[in-house]
Amino acid sequence: MPRKLDEYKYVNYSWDDSVADELTPIESLVYRSNILGADQRITNTGGGNTSAKLIETDPLTGEAVEVLWVKGSGGDLRTAKKENFSSLYQGKLNALDATYQAREDKGYKQAGEDAMIGMYKHCNFCLNPRASSIDTPLHSMIADKHVDHLHPNAVISIASCKDQEALTEKVWGGKMAYVPWMRPGWEAAKVCEEAYAEKPDSIGILLGQHGHTNWESESKSCYETSLWVIETAARYIEEHDKGEMTFGGAKVESLSEEARSELLAKFLPVARGVLSNKVKFIATVQSDDTALRFVNSVDAPRLAKLGTSCPDHFLRTKIQPLYVDYNPKTDDFDALVEKLNSGIEQYRVEYAQYYNSCKRDDSPAMRDPSPTVILIPGVGIIGWGKNKSESRVTTEFYNCAIEVMRGAEAISEYTALPQQEAFDIEYWALEEAKLQRMPKEAPLARDVVVVIGAGDGIGKETAFRVAKEGAHVVCADLRFEAAQKTADELTAIYGQGIGVAGTGISGCGPAIAQEVNITDRETVQQMFKEVTMAYGGIDKVIVTAGVFLAPGQSGMSDDEQFDVSFAVNVKGGYIVGTEANKIWQSQGLKGALVLTTSVNAAVSKKGSLAYDTSKAAANHLVRELAVELSPLVNVNGLAPATVVKGSTMFPRDRVVASLTKYNVEFTEQDSDDELRDKLANFYAQRTLTKQPITPEDQAEAAYLLVSGQLSKTTGQIISVDGGLHEAFLR
Repeated sequence: MPRKLDEYKYVNYSWDDSVADELTPIESLVYRSNILGADQRITNTGGGNTSAKLIETDPLTGEAVEVLWVKGSGGDLRTAKKENFSSLYQGKLNALDATYQAREDKGYKQAGEDAMIGMYKHCNFCLNPRASSIDTPLHSMIADKHVDHLHPNAVISIASCKDQEALTEKVWGGKMAYVPWMRPGWEAAKVCEEAYAEKPDSIGILLGQHGHTNWESESKSCYETSLWVIETAARYIEEHDKGEMTFGGAKVESLSEEARSELLAKFLPVARGVLSNKVKFIATVQSDDTALRFVNSVDAPRLAKLGTSCPDHFLRTKIQPLYVDYNPKTDDFDALVEKLNSGIEQYRVEYAQYYNSCKRDDSPAMRDPSPTVILIPGVGIIGWGKNKSESRVTTEFYNCAIEVMRGAEAISEYTALPQQEAFDIEYWALEEAKLQRMPKEAPLARDVVVVIGAGDGIGKETAFRVAKEGAHVVCADLRFEAAQKTADELTAIYGQGIGVAGTGISGCGPAIAQEVNITDRETVQQMFKEVTMAYGGIDKVIVTAGVFLAPGQSGMSDDEQFDVSFAVNVKGGYIVGTEANKIWQSQGLKGALVLTTSVNAAVSKKGSLAYDTSKAAANHLVRELAVELSPLVNVNGLAPATVVKGSTMFPRDRVVASLTKYNVEFTEQDSDDELRDKLANFYAQRTLTKQPITPEDQAEAAYLLVSGQLSKTTGQIISVDGGLHEAFLR
């Protein structure tokens, strides 16, 4: 049974007695869960449950009672904490079986079985609000104190073979019981309970098409048993691996990494536009050797058509992926797009047929019939989701499906779930209820927003503002370190998300940093290429980058000041807008562009000739781009006034010079922030509202312009200046 530490090849042995021995029983359960979930070969993101039956003190009676602690609904083993576990009186759970048996509507896939989910809350210990998993009765009915239910690729491979029952006996030497596929729930738990009783010397159960469950009397031994089950399965598979003939061998040769990147940069926005016929999607690209070996193979079309096996997989990947019959040696880009379009059209027809042939009287309405996984020979896998986290999980799960198919085909023949069984999971009333319970999506949840100038000031505040509304934020700046700092701060607030898939930058979270010089078209092109590889396209672009060169302070001649001012403040916006438009046109999805101008564009002022003139040109650039990019893209301008706080345009020497010019009292001991506050308050007195203008004020206006609330406004300049009457429209 448990192996020596140096004998594990296909799982990581991570139990540390020096850590575990210091933990309370519930902490030990969390610890076991975390180290199991940390190894993706053991279970997928969000998949599986662990449990422990512990003695607790009843808060009402003071008596010692047995309590089942089990990972609750929606949790992830790798990141789980105590609050992610349900706690239920074991005695009350035991009593529920009599309640169930008394129901007239009991039975597999019957209303009574589903209704039992609502009964679990009546068993909650200490009013624990965590929703119980559908697998709760499985953990309850296995008498052993510690139970692991996992979804390892190696085990699911065996569970997906046509001769899975015979292999269960052969692979684990009779130590595992076998239960054929059943949808999780009360009836499946009862069958497992019977299998547990009928084979008392077994250490676990193989669950057909699903995974496995194992048990032990101690937490450590349960962990080690889980590892033994998985390691044994993986070793058996590797002994039969077909090497170069895996999946029938290669049919197509991969494009080079450079060629793949160039193709994907063009293809992803097109695909995103075609898929997003109802709602927008975010992409994740997987193009590592494992993914390419599958999509390039002889058997890929056949296996893709069969669909996935494990219900955890196809709830994300749909019943099957879309395989695009593309040959990079003979097909050009237009042929790829044509095959994509025809493939998606056919996929939607077939999905509707699947729905209509399998639906039941009480089935929910058909969901979006578009594929969530696209396979392209020579290129890789593209997974799609409502946000980056979901698209990474979708891609991760198809990675898992590939490994399952590899293992099954190595030792036998892969089989997928029958369509009706798959449908009864996908459109299960409990799954529908889970979807309905999910919080409403934030306004920008499906959007990719590029903020240029995000390193500080208005740009940084804008990045934070759109992130607050759920956006995937590209923090771009001439100074990469500043951009990265903003992206890191956003990630610290909103998290990286779940899922472990994605090749290169496509494995990112909801915020990334990019270095860009908006006066250099090639760097702008490279930035958009990276953004496309990360998320699949763009939706909104906000340019806050600008430059003010004070006469006599820049070290430049007047001509040089003009050239630089116009290059950054005017041409930069033009370059960004025209390059972004290439992506918008490929997507065919509504976009928004916001350029930052200035109220100085409308107010003549001594000492800022180059700046003011360039901003006046930027105002007209907004109007010209609005005409050029219509009707697909709304283009508007944001005109701030004297935003001193957090701006690189107001270094200490400029602030001091301005305070001196306006006879505002200050001391050399004043900090930079104190000096800026004094100048900002001075400027405020020149406005109608008498309030300083902050980066947050500008960010709010920028968000408004990309929020969709002003969808019928384009070619306009919105001033956020506190009421500077000199800048009023005339």
